[in-house]
Parts: sequence; structure tokens; C-alpha cells
Amino acid sequence: MRMTRLCCLLLLAGSSFAVQAKMVHRPVEWSQDGTHFRSVLVYDNASSAKRPGLVMVPNWYGVNDAAVKKAETIAGKDYVILLTDMYGEKVRPTSNAQAQAAVKPLYGDRALMRKRINLALDQLKAQAANAPLDTAKLAAIGFCFGGSAVLDLARSGADVAAVVSFHGGLDTDDPALAKDIKARVLAMNGADDKGTMPDADKFMDEMRGSPADWQFVVIGHAVHCFTEVGENSPGCRYDERAATRSYRLMHDWLRAAFAGTP
Repeated sequence: MRMTRLCCLLLLAGSSFAVQAKMVHRPVEWSQDGTHFRSVLVYDNASSAKRPGLVMVPNWYGVNDAAVKKAETIAGKDYVILLTDMYGEKVRPTSNAQAQAAVKPLYGDRALMRKRINLALDQLKAQAANAPLDTAKLAAIGFCFGGSAVLDLARSGADVAAVVSFHGGLDTDDPALAKDIKARVLAMNGADDKGTMPDADKFMDEMRGSPADWQFVVIGHAVHCFTEVGENSPGCRYDERAATRSYRLMHDWLRAAFAGTP
């Protein structure tokens, strides 16, 4: 009888822990130049152990349910992620036309893009008081438009260990900024991505002129959007094999950067 009661108590305790341990979604808000931003901090609270922090900029649809789900998958038990709003809380595109209109001001004013992504990095650092964040290990990752944003974070000279761009735009308004890069830069693009690959040679020339430890990975047979689950058009298509490979490369790149190893 005593043993049965003990087993029941252990099961209840385990169930209680399972309920309490969950993926946290915490709103993080700030204002800049009259625009109010609403981002989401994502992490697993099963452990209080400090872990690296990532600024994550999603594709041009911005912060939505699909982006939160992707952030959860990447965060796991490994990272604290700030899923970053680059547009302002009133801009939440639901169509390609709306998304194109949302990114246009930022592609047209790269200094503004760099200003916004740097403030997002500051906001991630500020979460250390309330989240299991190791502020000595910070990086940024981005997808499509978000890839452009994190590359611009690196070009701004931000003090992060690494940036990782997935099928992101490779162009810049000022190649000379590359001399300020402190981060390790990993860019991964599909070989058949007709939107970004025309800038590949210029991007590599830019990186050659930087002090950065960098890699540019071209993934065979992949087009744009290869990590974006559900995309299936000729020029923007999810590719499970390419996504799996690129995520593996990302984790390896981040681990090496945080450890300070080649």
C-alpha cells in the first residue's frame, strides 16, 4: 500500500513538472522614432540553465504564428530567441503584396534597417534579468528578408559572435561597411535562387574585404524559401533536405562561434 502511494505521488510530481515545463512566449515591446514594436521572446523553461541568445528575424511576413513555431523548433533547450518585429506592431502582412510594401522602406533605407536590428539586439540583452540568457553568447539568424537584416547587423559592427542568413538577400548599400564586421558570418542560399544568387559574386568580394571569418554555402537544387514550410511555388519552395542541412550547419557554426573555436 505504501509503495503504491509513493508511486502515485511520483507520477503526480512528474505530471506537475511536465505541465510547468513549457515553451515560453513572452511579449517584448519597445519604441523607436515614434514606432512601437512588439516582438516575442521564445525559450524552454524546463531548465534555468543559462543559454545563448539569438535575435531571429523572420521572413517578410514578420512575426506571425508560423514564425513563432519556427522559433520554438530552433530554440529547443539550446537558445533563448527574440523573434523580432522589424516593422512595428501595426504592420502584420497577410499577403505578398502587403509584405512587399512592409519591407520596401527598410530595403530603401538600410541605415534604418541597421538601426532597428541593433535596437532589437539591445532588447534581447535586456531580457537577461528574467530569462535564462547568457549575454556573453549572442548571435543573430534570419530568413529571406530576415537574412538581409542580420547581415546588416554584422555590417554595422555589432558585437555578436555570429550571424546566420538563410536564403537572404546578399546585397548592401555600402560594401565598405564590411571592414567593421566582428561576427562570424554564415550565409546559405539555394543554387537556383534567382532572387539572391545574382548578388553572390559581389557578396563574396565584400566578405573578402572584411576581417570576418565567413562562409558562403550554395545548396544544390534549392530555390528561395527552402526553410519555409508550406511554400511550394517555382521560385519559393520548401525543401526538407536543404532545410535539414542548413539547420545542421547553423548549429555547428553557432557552437564554434560561442566556443571561440575554428
